[in-house]
Amino acid sequence: MSSRKKAVFNWSGGKDSALALYTVMQQNEFEVVALLTTVNEETELSSMHAIPYALLEKQAESIGIPLYPVLLPKDINIYEQRMQDAANHFKAQGVQHFIFGDIYLSDVRKYREDRLHPLGIEVVEPIWNLNSTEVMQDFLASGIRTKIIVTDATKLDDSFIGQDIDAALIERMPAEVDVCGENGEYHTFAYAGAIFKHPVDFEIIETRKMSYEFKLEDGEEKIYHYWQAIFAA
Repeated sequence: MSSRKKAVFNWSGGKDSALALYTVMQQNEFEVVALLTTVNEETELSSMHAIPYALLEKQAESIGIPLYPVLLPKDINIYEQRMQDAANHFKAQGVQHFIFGDIYLSDVRKYREDRLHPLGIEVVEPIWNLNSTEVMQDFLASGIRTKIIVTDATKLDDSFIGQDIDAALIERMPAEVDVCGENGEYHTFAYAGAIFKHPVDFEIIETRKMSYEFKLEDGEEKIYHYWQAIFAA
């Protein structure tokens, strides 16, 4: 019988998630029973990085860990209930740990702990409290391959879409951009190396500018602009 603790890995499909999972696999303390990911049930795209569900399935198949989608409607207020349902589902299977790939956003970690601890689920953060330079060094050393698929259009132009993260690309990034995109400057799609048994087959067919309107807590409405990769069906 395995002495490893059962855990669910909260999978975004991007580089930090892939690095955190790689770290967990190297440490061998946890048995990861599922890759939990949130998916917009209307668009069938991941809620974090706009990755098509079919590609998330391909990632999971190559990694060798089952994908567990949490489907979210347009009404984001349902998010907490859906996540609580997922936590209870896995707790019934003996899971007491949820693993995340956060780096240093303390408010994000507190949010997770405030909601999971009352359910008897511990939050595990394998790459927590490293600075962005350290995380990027570890990522490059891991051999994981990943492409930029979304950028904040005010920070990085469309030339970055479809580019692999490597030392040369990091040098091209403006000084004000966090090297790991921790402030939302960019998002990525991990597709080969380290945790993957074989490369994930995919194709980016175009780059599209997208605009989203959000209502802030003070009632102000703000429009955000992004460059986004569009994948072949």
